[in-house]
Amino acid sequence: MTAPDDTTEDAVLGGRLVLRQPRRGHRFGHDAILLAAAVDARAGDQAVELGAGVGAAGLALAWRVPNLKVALVEIDAALAALAAENAARNDLGARVSVATLDVAAAAADFARAALPPASVQHVLMNPPFNDPARQNVSPDPARRRAHAASADTLAQWVGRAAQLLAPSGTLTLIWRAAGLAEVLAALKDFGSIAVVPVHPKPHVAAIRVLVRAVKGGGAPLTLLPPLRLNDADGRPSPAAEAILRGGATIPIPS
Repeated sequence: MTAPDDTTEDAVLGGRLVLRQPRRGHRFGHDAILLAAAVDARAGDQAVELGAGVGAAGLALAWRVPNLKVALVEIDAALAALAAENAARNDLGARVSVATLDVAAAAADFARAALPPASVQHVLMNPPFNDPARQNVSPDPARRRAHAASADTLAQWVGRAAQLLAPSGTLTLIWRAAGLAEVLAALKDFGSIAVVPVHPKPHVAAIRVLVRAVKGGGAPLTLLPPLRLNDADGRPSPAAEAILRGGATIPIPS
């Protein structure tokens, strides 16, 4: 268990959620809130966040969608404990469960956590995407595990999503923009793929892509208008403010 003095309490969505997270190591950021905003979930659905950390994305989604059930899957027991605490402290514990599981665990392990195959409508994830062969990785073990990917990480996580999703279920993920080709190659069991580029400001290359795909979908790929986080002077854009502070969604046509 992480000691209280080793953590910080941080507000998201304009203070609507307050989350405890480790002071050092992997800490959530804008990516988690953008990811949650791109999930088209409805009341009564079941969603799973893979690699949930302290639960920022999954809890933001649960806050936005009444009566949505969310399962947070996290390999690190200390982070999983914080995720459960964060669900309770934000009055979401009745709808949010936490499973301490490796994404690569056996299907039977997921079934024992009440996540059998083809049982959910939505999977969201922010997989590790830094290549240790090309980029410096953190000496902190938790941060390295959260950010550094092996060659098969993405395919493994997408495969788990495909197993968990019911037919026509949606996978929503955020990834580095330069790796979009890798994402598209991994989505072999999916179609109706929509991509939202995320730019730090105008006239600067995208740094992230938000991707939504439908299990068994048949529509062609759609490249949607970009989301710009800041204006040319570095001030938060109205669209980003509405999402990150106001809880607005990122419109992605079904």
